[in-house]
Amino acid sequence: MAAPLAARRGAGDAGGRRGRLLPPLLLALLLARPAAALVEGLYCGTRDCYEVLGVSRAAGKAEIARAYRQLARRYHPDRYRPEPGDPGSAPISAEEAFLLVATAYETLKDEETRKDYDYMLDHPEEYYSHYYHYYRRRLAPRVDVRLVILVSVCAISVFQFFSWWNSYDKAINYLATVPKYRIQAMEIAKEQGLLRKAKEKGRNKKSKEEIRDEEENIIKNIIKSKVDIKGGYQKPQIRDLLLFQILLAPVHLCSYIVWYCRWVYNFNIKGKEYGEEERLYLIRKYMKMSKSQFDSLEDHQKETFLKRELWIKENYEVYKQEQEEELKQKLANNPRWKRYRRWMRNEGPGRLTFVDD
Repeated sequence: MAAPLAARRGAGDAGGRRGRLLPPLLLALLLARPAAALVEGLYCGTRDCYEVLGVSRAAGKAEIARAYRQLARRYHPDRYRPEPGDPGSAPISAEEAFLLVATAYETLKDEETRKDYDYMLDHPEEYYSHYYHYYRRRLAPRVDVRLVILVSVCAISVFQFFSWWNSYDKAINYLATVPKYRIQAMEIAKEQGLLRKAKEKGRNKKSKEEIRDEEENIIKNIIKSKVDIKGGYQKPQIRDLLLFQILLAPVHLCSYIVWYCRWVYNFNIKGKEYGEEERLYLIRKYMKMSKSQFDSLEDHQKETFLKRELWIKENYEVYKQEQEEELKQKLANNPRWKRYRRWMRNEGPGRLTFVDD
């Protein structure tokens, strides 16, 4: 009785072990690929590229090129006639024969591609590796990526430069129409005698339109030299272009590291008082403004920030609350805002109405 029981227990253990081994075996069988050197869809498919061109694996570039030219003339669609011994086990069309010869030549003429192909012939078991190398070379960009990036950065920099100059010219043209700046520029031009030169008489006498255009240019040039435009309409600088920003990025990074270390040493460790530049930096940081935005503010605004000591976090929070309350008060007294709130209360978004406000 004990012997049959032990036999059944042994058989059950063996069946359990086979059950545990079955999933890995099935997975291995599913992932296994036939170890065929020639794979359909890669290079010349199920044909050997060397056999297609009729050369050996030791053939050089000149021999391969010579064989390709001969076969290309022979299998040209205008001349080709299927004959026994042509590439393929059965007669194929002229386009297919010519394409097969061209594919074999493209595979063997390049040293790197030929090296991958020879490796596939010698190691047919590395199925997925062959697919990876084949499509990596086939889909690789024909142009050096570094050159593409360089040309793109240069094109963006040129566009930036002309776009900024256009904005700067628009700002100067606008300031030339503002009476405050125009009158001051005309007074400076009269003091320097520039307007008299524009109205010369005699042989060099100019028409009214020429005099007007010259005076306008004189006024604009004076505004350019006297008015410091900041923000998005400031005079473009070469160092602000993307190309130079990338080139100077290591310098900026090193400068920032040095600046940060000095900040920690002077103000966190030694406990020095902040200077005006450091105070303005903290205020700009609390306001979450970029350097160009903060520089575009008027000087009296910055003086107000310093007087109220907004570089101290608590003072800035009080100032921020006051600004929010002031904005709410302005909106409460704004007729357009009142109409909008009344419309939101009565009509609301998403409702159809034919009442004109």
